Amino acid sequence: MSAGGLSETERLDRVFLSRVTEPGDELGGRWLRELGVRETVRRLNGGGRPLPGASEKRWAGLRARAERADPQRDLAQAQGAGARFVCPGDVEWPGQLDDLGDTRPVGLWVRGQVGLRMWALRSVAVVGARACTEYGAHMAAELGAGLAERGWVVVSGGAYGVDGAAHRGALGAGGATVAVLACGVDRPYPRGHTQLINRIAEQGLVVGELPPGDHPTPSRFILRNRVIAALTRGTVIVEAAYRSGALVTARAAQRLGRFTMGVPGPATSGLSAGVHELLRGEATLVTDAAEVTELVGDMGELAPDRHGPVLPRDLLEPGARRVLDALPARRAATARAIARGAGTAEDDAVGKLYELRALGYVERHGEGWKLTRQAMISGSSGRRRC
Repeated sequence: MSAGGLSETERLDRVFLSRVTEPGDELGGRWLRELGVRETVRRLNGGGRPLPGASEKRWAGLRARAERADPQRDLAQAQGAGARFVCPGDVEWPGQLDDLGDTRPVGLWVRGQVGLRMWALRSVAVVGARACTEYGAHMAAELGAGLAERGWVVVSGGAYGVDGAAHRGALGAGGATVAVLACGVDRPYPRGHTQLINRIAEQGLVVGELPPGDHPTPSRFILRNRVIAALTRGTVIVEAAYRSGALVTARAAQRLGRFTMGVPGPATSGLSAGVHELLRGEATLVTDAAEVTELVGDMGELAPDRHGPVLPRDLLEPGARRVLDALPARRAATARAIARGAGTAEDDAVGKLYELRALGYVERHGEGWKLTRQAMISGSSGRRRC
C-alpha cells in the first residue's frame, strides 16, 4: 500500500489512464464504475475483448495510446518537476470532485507543497475573459486580494486576462491561490505566464488532469472548467462574452449546485453580455469580496450594510425635516405657506423654523423665511428641489 492508503497497483493504473483517456471522458468513467480500474486497464492493454460502447475507430485510438503509456516514466517526470499524483482513495483527494460522477478525473497532478483537499474546502473560483478590459482586470485583482485577505483560496485557470489578474491579486495579498491547467503541470501555459505559474506553484498549487509534458487543446480547456467548478464552493464570473469559456464554468457550477456569481459591467459592453445573461437567470450579482463571502461563507460572514453618505439634514428629527423640505429653493415663503406644505400647524412650523435658523439652515426675510446657502448645498446630494 502507498502512503495515501491506495495500492501501488491502482495508483499506477490511474496514472496509466490519465495518459490513455481524455479528461471528462464519460464513457471511460462508466467503465471504471462498472468494471473497476484494474479490469479497464487490463482490457486497454489487450487483455480481453474491447470495452463496451467504444467504436472500432475509438478503440484503436485508445489501444495505440495504451501501447505508448509508461506510468513509471510519468511519475518520475512529475517528481522531477516537483509534482505528485493524487487520486480517489488518497487522503488529499477533494471529495467534492466526486460530484462530477462519471466525468470525475481519474486523478490530478498536483504541483506545490500544501494539501489540495484542505485548500479546496474553502475556495472560490474567479474566472472570465482572456481579452478583458482594464475594468475587468481591476475587478478580478480586487476580488482575488479581498478573498485572500478573508482567508479564502482563489482558484482560476492561469490564463491571460481575468484569470491572471485574480491570481496576482491573491498572491499580492500574501494569500492562497490554485491554478487549474489544461496541460501538464510541468509545462506552464500560456508561455507568457510561466513566471506567474511558477510563483503559484511556490506559494500555492498548480493542478491538472493531464500527465507531464501533455499539451493543451481547445476541448481540454473546456473540460478543465468542470474541475474548477467542482473544486470550489462557488464561481464568480468577471467579464464574459456570450461564447466565453468562463460561462461553461458557470453552467457547470450551476449543475453541481454550487453558487454562481457575476460582476456586472457596462450595459453596452459585449464582454459583459454573457455575465448579464447569467444575472438575468439564477446567478447572484456581486461587486466585491465581502459580497462573495457572504454568499459562500459560513454563518456570520456578512457583507457590511451598503448606504450612501449621511448628510447633515439626515440627522434632523422628522418634524424639522418636513418643515425644511417645505421651503422653496429660490425664494422666501411665509410661515403659513410653509406650515401648509409641511402638513402641520403654523405655530409648530414657526417653532421648527427657529430651530432650523439656529442650525444655519434658514434665515428670516421680513415676514418670510428662506433657505440659506448651507441648506441648499447640503440638499444638493439628496433629492432635487423645485
